[in-house]
Amino acid sequence: MSQAFEGLKVLDFSRVIAGPMASEYLALHGATVVRIESIHSPDVLRIALPYKERIPGINRSGYFSIYNANKLSMALDLGHPKAKDVVRRLVLWCDVVVENFIPGTMEKWKLSYSDLRKIRPDIIMLSSSNQGQGGPYSKFTGYGFTLVALSGYTNLTGWPDRLPCHPFGAVTDFAAGYLGSIAIIGALNYRRRTGKGQYLDISQYECGVYMLAPLILAYCTKGKEAGRVGNSGQYAAPHGAYPCKGNDRWCVIAVENDEQWQTFCAVMGNAEMARDSRFCTIEKRLENEEDLNAVVTGWSQMKTAEEVMELLQKGGVPAGVVSTPADLHDDPQLAYRQHFRELKHPEIGYHKYQAPPFRFSGAPTRFTSAAPCLGEHTEYVCTKLLGMRDEEFVQLLEEGALE
Repeated sequence: MSQAFEGLKVLDFSRVIAGPMASEYLALHGATVVRIESIHSPDVLRIALPYKERIPGINRSGYFSIYNANKLSMALDLGHPKAKDVVRRLVLWCDVVVENFIPGTMEKWKLSYSDLRKIRPDIIMLSSSNQGQGGPYSKFTGYGFTLVALSGYTNLTGWPDRLPCHPFGAVTDFAAGYLGSIAIIGALNYRRRTGKGQYLDISQYECGVYMLAPLILAYCTKGKEAGRVGNSGQYAAPHGAYPCKGNDRWCVIAVENDEQWQTFCAVMGNAEMARDSRFCTIEKRLENEEDLNAVVTGWSQMKTAEEVMELLQKGGVPAGVVSTPADLHDDPQLAYRQHFRELKHPEIGYHKYQAPPFRFSGAPTRFTSAAPCLGEHTEYVCTKLLGMRDEEFVQLLEEGALE
């Protein structure tokens, strides 16, 4: 069965998460993706934890590995005098170019969209940057963690009487990865219809803001500014993560209306509490949330998280186990959908990759190879994809262009 992007050729200069994540979606669905890397300036994710067996190495990062399955790695020193001609041949070969350097970097290398169009007029280029290609702050450097704070997530995370907490992960990187792949698909459709290429300028900052649309709408329409509320919910009580039996085991519970409250009390075996004047309506429960949480905690910590979830879900009350990574790997639903796929990496050995959260009925996701070692496919790209003679390849190698 053919794949959605079979035959598509992608030249990937990007690094860390936002760019590689966008190109990986294409690679998992049939595109040939060539990553341009250099030992002189390696992707910082290659030296990011975790390492297999805690042994460091430029090819041993699990973090790098999960965003680069099915890709080819070509070592090329873009500062070398002979790199320009190699890049020119790569651009003639490819359909899409992806990069996420500081704005102005590709121009410095004579690899801007206007430069690439002279080589291939219908080229599609995606530039993913912190705050877009233009504007007063476009050249500010940083990573997704910085943009998480800038776009408002940090101020929303934590308890109202404490300092803000940084949410886990670079949220804007993940959003830009998803949206970047969608933008590329739109540009491919445009080129199919018109024969013309496209330049895609994606701002990670704006991706982060975009994901907070409901809160921004509330501010625009009602003047309501969102802030930190801990685990509380405006329209539900009890609402939060409650401790359960075991070591650091939790279950989230959200009682959204009075009918669910009656069920919740029955499940706890405490029908009298349903008539307690402190808790009899949603308004009262919100007013007395501290007392309410103490009662819920007294019940939940006597049962396992799974027991709490199953008892409440059977009664129609929203509840779910707070999963650990081990829980996810053992989850029967994820196993059924083959969410985790195992591949053998040259240095790391066998380890698991995450499949995209969507499935095409007629164009499957295929994991064909683990993430590449740096420069692993340099000879293959040069001689097979670009058609270089062996003598030319060896000369470039000896002169240091391919490292």
